[in-house]
Order: sequence, then structure tokens, then C-alpha cells
Amino acid sequence: MYDMLIVGAGPAGISAALTAQHRGRGVLVIGNDFRESPLAKAHVIHNYPGVTGDGMQLLEAMHQQLRALDIPVVTRRVLQAMASGGGFSCSAGTDVYEARSLLLCTGLPRGRELEGEHMYLGRGVSNCATCDGMLYRGRDTVVAGEGGEAVEDANFLHGIGCRVQFFARGERPGGLREEIPFHSAKRFRVVGENGRATGLEADGTFYPAYAVFVLRPTVSIESLLHGLKTEDGRIVTDRDMTTSIPGVFAAGDCAGKPLQLAKAVGEGNIAALSADRWLNEKGGKND
Repeated sequence: MYDMLIVGAGPAGISAALTAQHRGRGVLVIGNDFRESPLAKAHVIHNYPGVTGDGMQLLEAMHQQLRALDIPVVTRRVLQAMASGGGFSCSAGTDVYEARSLLLCTGLPRGRELEGEHMYLGRGVSNCATCDGMLYRGRDTVVAGEGGEAVEDANFLHGIGCRVQFFARGERPGGLREEIPFHSAKRFRVVGENGRATGLEADGTFYPAYAVFVLRPTVSIESLLHGLKTEDGRIVTDRDMTTSIPGVFAAGDCAGKPLQLAKAVGEGNIAALSADRWLNEKGGKND
């Protein structure tokens, strides 16, 4: 069990990890591939002191710091977090990670929920191919996905014997197996009847399927951790980045505006210091 589990591998999460490590804490970072983040696509950074390069260069330098300090990073999409055995656990794919405290540095979720998605979640709709894929071997499935992990999951489903069709906005993504049919569309809707999903509607055309996998880089803040207080799409925190749940802290874009790099880095530092102080008060010794 780690002292701190940090969800998010962007500037807030990296800042928190560096601070936690310097405080002698055992820390694990779980996050999406930083190369797919909005910051990585920034051609030039104007408003962060000492930095004149682009977003990708900055993120690569930050992750190099983590590697130099041997801070472990798991590149996976976190599906859910929960209180567990006096601490917290996070599920990413089929793996579960545990820690005494939890720092949410997720950024803001990208992509709106599809019409009908929530209605049929768990009844023909899934957000995790590696978790639920084996239930649909030999059956018709569709994947509505964004990001490289969605492609990996579609390939996984194909590899275990599902008949897969892949749907996305834009062009066919690189890395998608040639055998998997691809459909580009702008509007999607999960269709169902008798309480169960029956397929996906894309730009008005219905594609029947036994399972619909909706795969995004991040899940919504509200569904990530039960009991977490949110307001207007952000996690409610105090000045110490403490949330409504003891032992849970939040930093960066998920904690509200302004959505700025400097704010994210500063809040990540504060969140780790607050988590360290909370662990000390709980009797959690530094490693």
C-alpha cells in the first residue's frame, strides 16, 4: 500500500508526486498517456515562468524528473476510486491499486456522455473493455472511442473473439487493426429496448450490437468517487486542497478555474503537503 495515490499525470499530478517524494512518501501516479493531453498540443507556452517551449517539451521534461527519481507511473485510465480498508483504492483496467491517501489531479473530462449511455450502463453498455470483454466473446460489439487506449481496447476485444466495429469522430485512428471496420460520425446515441442496449446509432444509422463500449480518456468527476462534493463540474476544495472526503485531496483543472498551468502546479504542491500533514496526524510515518 502506497502513502499517496495520485490520479492524473499532468502538471498538477507531477507536482504533487515530486513534493510527496521529497517528503519521504511512497507514491504512485496513475494517468493517461500525457502525449494525448491538451497541454501536449500547445505549440507555445507564454504564461509559465522560465518556459518558452511547447507543451510536449514541458511534459516530457516533467516526466523525466519522475523517472530520475524512480517515481512509478502507471499509464492507464482510472475507472473508479473508493474508500477501502482504512485507505483508498483505484481500479484501472483489471488492476487495483491501494494507498492511505488519494490525490485527484485528473484534469477535466473530455467528451460528453452519449445519449442513452447512462441509462444502459451495466446493461449492454460498458466503459471498460478489459473488465467486461470476456462476457461478449463471439458476439457483435461496437466501440465508440477516443484516444490511444480506446484503440488498444478495441484490438483487445477483437483478439479475444468479439466481432468489433469502431466508431469515432474524425479519421481512422492509427494502430487500429485492419480487420476492424471503422466508421466516422459526428453524432452518437446508444439505442436500447426492454431495459437493455441493443446497439449504437451513428449519424442516424443504427448498428446493432450485443454490447456497446464507450471508451474515453477520463470518466466524469461525479462518477469517479462516491460521496465527493462537486459544484458546477469541479471538485469542491478548501485552500489546502482538501475535499469533502477525509484523506482525499484535489488539484489542477478538476478543482476549478482558472485553468492555468501555474495554478495546477501550485495546487499539486499544496495537495501533497496537505496529504503529508494528514497522514502524520493519522499516524502514517514517512517511509
